[in-house]
Amino acid sequence: MLRDKQYRLAKRMRWAARIIGLLAAGFILFMLTASTIAEVLAGDWGTTSQADIIQGSLIGVLGVIGLAGCIVSWWRERLASILLVLTAVGFGIHIGLVAGRNHFLVWLIMGFPYLIASVLFFNSWLLSRKTLEEQREG
Repeated sequence: MLRDKQYRLAKRMRWAARIIGLLAAGFILFMLTASTIAEVLAGDWGTTSQADIIQGSLIGVLGVIGLAGCIVSWWRERLASILLVLTAVGFGIHIGLVAGRNHFLVWLIMGFPYLIASVLFFNSWLLSRKTLEEQREG
């Protein structure tokens, strides 16, 4: 009975983490795509500085790493957890170096969802591993 509850809890954690991670990655990639389209349509593309392009590219790379973590989560929860923690830390470093004001608020929007998903994946992995060990014993 306890094993069934642990299994269901681990399964719910996995699904919640996948949804949170995919929504966060989708938000970031949508934001970057919309920003690029707006600059191209407004004709501001030629006045964009090299630093802005590098910063946008870095955000895009971090978003792709987060998306990769969500995709990997279907097979390897622990690896997905590590990738999502790296994404959250990467956003924290990027925001700390580049953002003007309200660093913590920006990180809450862009990096914190990845950290939540990572914790959920890691706890789900621990519960699944514990459940498997109990099944082998009994």
